Amino acid sequence: MKIVVLDGYGLNPGDLAWDEMGKLGSLTVYDRTSSGELLLRAAGAEALITNKTAIDAEAMAKLPALKYIGVLATGYNIVDVDAARKRGIVVTNIPAYSTRSVAQTVFAHLLNITNDVAHYASENRNGRWANSSDFCYWDTALTELAGKKMGIAGMGNIGTAVARIALAFGMEVYAQTSKPQEKLPAGIRKSQWNELLRTCDIISLHCPLTPDTKEMINAQTLALMKPTAILINTGRGPLVQEQDLADALNSGVIAAAGLDVLSSEPPQKDNPLLTARNCYITPHIAWATKEARTRLMSMAVANLKGYMRAEIINNVAK
Repeated sequence: MKIVVLDGYGLNPGDLAWDEMGKLGSLTVYDRTSSGELLLRAAGAEALITNKTAIDAEAMAKLPALKYIGVLATGYNIVDVDAARKRGIVVTNIPAYSTRSVAQTVFAHLLNITNDVAHYASENRNGRWANSSDFCYWDTALTELAGKKMGIAGMGNIGTAVARIALAFGMEVYAQTSKPQEKLPAGIRKSQWNELLRTCDIISLHCPLTPDTKEMINAQTLALMKPTAILINTGRGPLVQEQDLADALNSGVIAAAGLDVLSSEPPQKDNPLLTARNCYITPHIAWATKEARTRLMSMAVANLKGYMRAEIINNVAK
């Protein structure tokens, strides 16, 4: 079987190995593949492995050998699943591999905002503490999380993991979710979206991107939030209307934002959030711990083995 990995660099920039996948067939791995390179590189492949390289209906029609598409992520919108289904092409994804890592990043952002560790480390590297007249100093607001209200939009695996960490910090946790109250873990209270926005000190987004959730954070919803509120988004960039958030941060409508995702990645240089006040952005790395990527690699191999044995798992094109 000919297997082609179209954009393997994101998963494996060199610290993992493709050896187990290579045992399943003739394997070729490309770091990145442009749309113009796709057909040439994929020609004759029975299995394509992709992360962000789009595979649409037109491409599938020109790849008659293609029988399997493995997406190296949980989201699979880069594949035309309906077209794949009509052609009998199996499409698999990788669910729940990065839950702990993403939850950890939520609190990395939150603690960075509330404790400003990087700021003080930088100041002290430049001699500020050594030259201080006092045993301590601070020039930013320092905030204790215990007793604060955390609102979580979406209570899937990651939202639930975030909620449990928040409870361990002594926070009150509220959730906007379709799940009934009796199905939520102990200590988590169900809340309506507008009420959650009005009352919570931190809002963390963990819902899927749908027509209903696209730009759920916008000028109107930001206006409902406390001026001291913190927004965290490690979910999907388009959940946020970016100009509205930048305006809200710059004008003090809310206090700060910690973002790991943007609507376009990499972002345009004029994205207003890149220069917005109290906006802290990481480059979509919440999923990228070595532990999470190792799990992803293992699950990608397991998905392909399942296809080869006609015991398909994680099939999103049923």
